[in-house]
Amino acid sequence: MGKILPLLFVFAALRADKLLIPMDLSQTDHLRAYGIAYRAISKGLDVEWLLNFRGGSFMMAYDRQVEKDCAVNGVCWENLSASEVLHVYQTIEENNMETVLLEKAPRIAVYIPGNFEPWDDAVTLALEYAGIPYEQVWDDDVLNGVLPKYDWLHLHHEDFTGQYGKFYGSQRQTDWYQNEVRMNEDMCRRLGFAKVSRMKLSVALAIKTYISEGGFVFSMCSACDTYEIALAAAETDICHEIYDGDPFDRQANSMLDFSHCLAFEKFQVVLDPLVYEHSTIDVMQEASRRGPNTYISLFDFSAKFDPVPSMLVQNHTALVKEFLGQCSGFRRSTIKVAVLNLGEVVGTEEVKYLHGDYGKGTFTYLAGHDPEDYQHFVGDPPTDLNLHRNSPGYRLILNNVLFPAARKKELKT
Repeated sequence: MGKILPLLFVFAALRADKLLIPMDLSQTDHLRAYGIAYRAISKGLDVEWLLNFRGGSFMMAYDRQVEKDCAVNGVCWENLSASEVLHVYQTIEENNMETVLLEKAPRIAVYIPGNFEPWDDAVTLALEYAGIPYEQVWDDDVLNGVLPKYDWLHLHHEDFTGQYGKFYGSQRQTDWYQNEVRMNEDMCRRLGFAKVSRMKLSVALAIKTYISEGGFVFSMCSACDTYEIALAAAETDICHEIYDGDPFDRQANSMLDFSHCLAFEKFQVVLDPLVYEHSTIDVMQEASRRGPNTYISLFDFSAKFDPVPSMLVQNHTALVKEFLGQCSGFRRSTIKVAVLNLGEVVGTEEVKYLHGDYGKGTFTYLAGHDPEDYQHFVGDPPTDLNLHRNSPGYRLILNNVLFPAARKKELKT
């Protein structure tokens, strides 16, 4: 058998013009397919992302090593003759489809703390499962100016307001919570800040500069809303004294400056430290009442005229199952007009997935903690992606990973 497989590759090479990785329901492992595409780009191959063609398939010149990579990782592929390739292009030309060239493997950073645990972050699970390399950065790295080395930054399940996720009411006696407080306060002292909230604001501003200069940021869960809250509250104090030793400004909600925010406006901050909610951006209570049998509808964009949002919603289904988090969904009335809605719970106030431009860069927010765990609790075991290799929700994450690889002209919205 060991001799048969290489012979099959040789035979395929004699008749193949292109290699197609289908991303429709025929695909055996959607998530690892992104890793195949990333590695192909890394080795210098031009990979075409076929938007809306068979679920957002990938096509490239036939390459024996890529074919072997597919076989080893359980990813379905097809070898296409010249006439079959021509038929693909004709189909794309005649329908709401487009070809986008992926030409540079993005350098990836994930903002996660040193005490990172697997249950902390769906993106690191996706990257590791797909075999896509990344580096960890934290507050000291960001403030020491490392972000320009990276093309893409993911913001960890983080609280940029300095309130430790507002877990005080339920978790303050646990070891993990006390360790998190200690770790942040140690970092705060080391970097010369008086309070953790001021340190986190400085980090948020550095990330904002990174975006303005051309960076791509993808955020999930509490990193979406707390990032925006920190920007809006830059000139006031929203932290109770249990967090930073001094009282919050009781006029804080009237002092929020939404002009500093990228995505949200007209929201109010929840100042009570015992209420497990940061602001009126989040629709957690409404989403919880709807329950797990709720679906997010992805928008169908014009691939020829709107390639950017089309890339971000590529999937083998238009519906993604709901999943909760510290920020479960974005209240429609708090979203700025210029921000693009990518996915929503139809007929409700919940927008789940959004995208916008800032300066030369972009930001994309996906609410919720883990696409394959409806209600994830602290300390729960990490999701095993071997059991969810065709996850539509995790595909949204990996769409964002490949997004910066597109030829620059495609990234202009």
